[in-house]
Amino acid sequence: MLKRQHVDPGLYRDAMSRYAGHVQLVTTILGDEKRGVTITAACSVSDNPAAVLVCLNNSNEKNHVFFKSGIFALNALGAHQQHVADAFSGRTHLDAAARFAAARFETLVTGAPVLSDALAAFDCKVTDIKEMSTHNVIFGEVVGVRYGELRPALIYMNRDYHTL
Repeated sequence: MLKRQHVDPGLYRDAMSRYAGHVQLVTTILGDEKRGVTITAACSVSDNPAAVLVCLNNSNEKNHVFFKSGIFALNALGAHQQHVADAFSGRTHLDAAARFAAARFETLVTGAPVLSDALAAFDCKVTDIKEMSTHNVIFGEVVGVRYGELRPALIYMNRDYHTL
């Protein structure tokens, strides 16, 4: 049996900073409370049935709305939306109302806010949530899809934005 060894969290974060990730905005709503977070930890799970997953920090108290709402939208950001990524990343220290005022949103099926000009948007119903130490992995069945113009994608690598 292998002895469990823990990797230093700082070393891990430094190594992961070299891992390119598509910048995405995950959003939800519960009653009057809207929440959006810029993330790179999201991916496709299946195409039949269509499903995605997103990873959210479970130590941020504001993320509770994702864990209770039962819905979310995953919005793929383009290079033209770096200001949106910054607004929802916390870099600009905007409150929720100001963040959502930084872009145009609409809804598809679930009522979760969908970015109007996202490269692609996946409207989802939560099917499962798994707690994994510092993060929760939220699985969603895709119940609506919309995609926009073909434009360069916004990528995050080496702790900075890039385009592809």
